[in-house]
Order: sequence, then structure tokens, then C-alpha cells
Amino acid sequence: MVDKAHVLVIVQNLPVPLDRRVWLECLALKGAGYDVSVICPKGPGDPSRAVIEGVHVYKYRPAPQASGVLGYLWEFGYSWLRTARLSRRVWRRQPFQVLQACNPPDTYWALARIWKRRGVQFVFDQHDLNPELFLSRFGEPEGRAGRLQLWGLRWLERRTYAEADHVISTNESYKRIAVERGGLDPAQVTVVRSGPDTTVMRPVHPAPGTPCPRRHSLVYLGIMGPQDGVDTVLDVMAELVHRRGRTDVQATLLGFGDCFRDLQRRSHDLGLDDVVTFTGRAGPEMIAEHLSAAAIGLCPDHKTPLNDVSTMNKTMEYMAYALPSVSFDLRETQVSGGDSCLYVPSGDVVAFSDAVERLLDDPELRVELARRARRRVSLALDWKPQSTAYVGVYDGLLRADTRDDVAAPAELRYVDLSQDGELRSFVLSRGPVATRHAATG
Repeated sequence: MVDKAHVLVIVQNLPVPLDRRVWLECLALKGAGYDVSVICPKGPGDPSRAVIEGVHVYKYRPAPQASGVLGYLWEFGYSWLRTARLSRRVWRRQPFQVLQACNPPDTYWALARIWKRRGVQFVFDQHDLNPELFLSRFGEPEGRAGRLQLWGLRWLERRTYAEADHVISTNESYKRIAVERGGLDPAQVTVVRSGPDTTVMRPVHPAPGTPCPRRHSLVYLGIMGPQDGVDTVLDVMAELVHRRGRTDVQATLLGFGDCFRDLQRRSHDLGLDDVVTFTGRAGPEMIAEHLSAAAIGLCPDHKTPLNDVSTMNKTMEYMAYALPSVSFDLRETQVSGGDSCLYVPSGDVVAFSDAVERLLDDPELRVELARRARRRVSLALDWKPQSTAYVGVYDGLLRADTRDDVAAPAELRYVDLSQDGELRSFVLSRGPVATRHAATG
């Protein structure tokens, strides 16, 4: 084994630690004795260089928001060159033995090829299926330009698979594609699900003096892109508030993305300004606050070629906070959620609203789904066993001995999940006082 092996992680889609999957991976490697560096774009106000919990983070100013083919080519080229330059800076600080690239995009196989000349191994952490993402956004292309773009995405994916010494897939559906479409040996592909660290992501009591809520809170957590279906949340709120006359419900949307401004405008046009809040980027404390206070989590992703086979982090994060949720009937979301979620046909806003209303009006059902959610995420989906599999990839590549991960300290007023009565009282407290009296009376 290389003494204190150094791993360089590249991510272009999000900054860290905001990208929770990548950050958990970094902490798992650090806890197992590896030296870890990350290259990623800056978030608002981020420094160019930082050491966070022992992880060396190098950040570059992101390219302007892309639109159209030329815009995306410029973004990918700019980000690739900035990353390549920073990788040399990382190497000067300390040579790295493994380069891990997290997609999208599927362009960093070319950088890995350059570093392989110095003996660096390449791990591909596949977060998205870019051909399926294209098909989900634009459908099967009919014109020559569209077919060329799709061919280019498939070619980049093939090159990435071919260059990788090992592939990390987020679920069995992705692994099957890596084996069948990428021609990889199953032994070259390891499933590492994006499970939450349930020792940290767990319900917390509100701060002392926090006023009791006047409405039930519905929450959405995640990216707001064209494929994420966040406009469905607004349609559901319009259905509940304007058509069904509910005055006891509000929605909080945590996150950002390409559709953020369009969603804000649509919310205003639908007359939802008083009952819908957009927070923008959400850090761990904000996430803990809102997911602990919410009554229901919303999973509005429609069934598309990409979404149907993708693991939705939001589903498991809702579960970590003992939060019942409503989702469209996506294959991998049902694998994650099991019997702790309510599922409705994809795209059916009325059925989605019916399921939300069913949970609002049935406190005991919310309690039962909360129990199932927390139990399932703790026993089957927690990051701890996933981190063991993840670190095992590097231990195998570098012939290292597996070490224990480092448990995160508890600093908030966590709900005592070992006491069923306390969990029940906590779930019932997520809502108007009148609802609580009705449930316990």
C-alpha cells in the first residue's frame, strides 16, 4: 500500500460540501486514513482554497449559466481547463494515486488519461446517465443536430467507462447499464447508494421559543432543473389552496437550479406568494430545521428514462428526518422508499394532491409512515454500510486495510428515536395546534 494514499475528487455539478454525496465520500476516505483533495466550482462567497474537516478543497469561478449547444460546450471546456490546471496544483502539494471524477459531465476521462501516464488510477463515480438525461429533457431526437448530440453523449459515456479502473454506481439499475452498455466486468462496478448519515440527518426539536406553526408545512429539497418536476409542487399547492380551499397548508422549496427564477415567477402568477417560500441554497442547519418541522416531503420527479432508474436523494433524506412523503411511482424511488411513502401515477396532479390531503387529514397515518421511514433508512439505507463499500473500492485498488469511519458529533437537540412515544409526539407536533388536539383528543 502507498503510505497515506492521496485521492483527488473532481466534481463539476455542485460545490462541496453542498454536494452531500461527494462530501460524505470525502469524509469516509479521510476517516479511513486517506489524504483527500477536491476540485469543484465555487458557490456564492466561497474562497478559492480551503481546508474543511481535513479535506483540501480547491475551487474555481464557475462558467456563466449555459444555454444551447454552444453554451454547454463552452461551460464544459472552461470547467475542464480550470480543473486540469488545479489538478497540477494539487499534484505539486502532494502527488495523488487515484483520481475520482463525478459526473455530469462525462468529460474527465480525458484528464484521467493524462494523469495515468504518472501511474494514477481512475475511478468513475456515476451520478447521472447523460444520454437518458438528454432523452428525458428533449425526447427522441428527430433532426440531425439532435441525433448528433445524443451520439456525442453516448460516445463520451463509452470513453469514460473504457478509461475507468473502477466504476461506482448509485444503484443496481446504473450498475446493470455499466455492465451491459459499458461492457464492464461486474467486478469492476460497485454499488454505493447515496444514503444519508442517519447519525447526523435525524429529526431535531425546534429551538426554544419557536412559535407553534399555523399551517402544515410541505417541503421540497433538491435541484430545480427541467427534469426535476418542481413545477408540480406549485400545481399541487394551487389545487389544495385555490380549488379545495385549504387554509392550513404551506410549502417550502429548498434548493436552486436552472428553473429557480421561472418557478418563482410561476408561483407568483398562480397567486401562491403567501403560501410558498423559496429558500435558495440550503446548508445542513437549514435542512435540519425545515425537514424536522415539515409534515410531508414532496417527490415531484416525473417518470422519465432518467428519473425512473435514478436514486433520489431527497426521498432518503426525508426518511432520515422521519418525514412521510408522496412520490410519483418511479422504480428506484420505490426501492428506496419501500412502504414508507405514498405513490401515485406519474404526472397525475389530482392523485398527488389526494395523497397529500390524505396525509394531512390522518395524523396516525403520518405517525406510522414516519416510523417506517426512519426504521428503513436506518437499517437498510444508512451511509455507514455504503461508506464501507465505497472505501473498499480504494482499499482494493491500493491494497489497503479497511479502517473504521469516524462518527460525526451530535450538537443539536435530537429527537430520542428510541422512545416511540417521543417520536409519535414529535410527528404530531408538525402542524397547527388544532390538529394536534384533534389527534390526541
